[in-house]
Amino acid sequence: ENGLTCIIISHKIHEVTKIAEEITVIRDGALIETLVKGRDEISENRIIKGMVGRELVNRFPPRTPNIGEIGFEVKDWVVYDPLDEDKMRIKNVSFHVKKGEVVGIAGLMGAGRTELAMSVFGKAYGKKISGTIIKDGKELKMNNVSEAISEGLAYATEDRKTAGLVLIDDIRRNITMASLGKISKNGIIDDDIEIREAEQQKNKLGIKCSSIFQTSGNLSGGNQQKVVLSKWIFSEPDVLLLDEPTRGIDVGAKYEIYTIINKLADQGKCIVLISSELPEILGTCDRIYIMNEGRFVGEMTREEATQEGIMKCILQSSQN
Repeated sequence: ENGLTCIIISHKIHEVTKIAEEITVIRDGALIETLVKGRDEISENRIIKGMVGRELVNRFPPRTPNIGEIGFEVKDWVVYDPLDEDKMRIKNVSFHVKKGEVVGIAGLMGAGRTELAMSVFGKAYGKKISGTIIKDGKELKMNNVSEAISEGLAYATEDRKTAGLVLIDDIRRNITMASLGKISKNGIIDDDIEIREAEQQKNKLGIKCSSIFQTSGNLSGGNQQKVVLSKWIFSEPDVLLLDEPTRGIDVGAKYEIYTIINKLADQGKCIVLISSELPEILGTCDRIYIMNEGRFVGEMTREEATQEGIMKCILQSSQN
């Protein structure tokens, strides 16, 4: 209205189609097409085809859940802010995940989802933490990240560039850094084993790169995220805490990440998926916990859940 020109760069297609007069699709550094409102037929499917280079019939890969018994459980979890020990950040949260199940945690920014995941992962966040963590019927006592990894937990951070990867190091070292004991003898890394294992992980997850010696910072966002997942898959966890696993990557790469998540669930892993994107939660999770202001305020099955229902649950809890 003030005569300013605005350019918005986003992977969120519904956002762009709502507010933009012109939409330019770019793939692999090349301009694919520019669509003009009122002149061209604009649809999400057309934009996705331009971004991915092929028709993407479904945003989410098909999956037939094979859910077993409870494999991971958190009871009465309380966490205080590390900078203000009088401020409770996580308030008596309890949840469980069955083997082969993908459990979502939905909520607005600041709801405490990341703080919950990090505190469960070897008390990587918080002070005065109390509560019980049970895995395969056995209570776990974890006071640091190393102990959490040893107990079969993995946490893929929401911030891959700062906390998930060493961007100046190569793919090989990023893949193996959380499991150095598997590639070393007498405290010395065996380069041959490391190269072999990193190569296997690269092929297994389809990481697009020149070689495992390529610097991780030179990869696309989607391939960087695959390296993060490779690192944790290589540690052979039983429980994966995935915090915004598709943030900042395009729809094609998202589909590949969802496929990886499905394969991990099919292997009987317990998966917790934290996401701000409700379509992602609804499209990938078997069961959904809704979080607001540091506590769980609702639980829904995949069949019950809708975007409106989740938002209604959050808003109602804020009014109480």
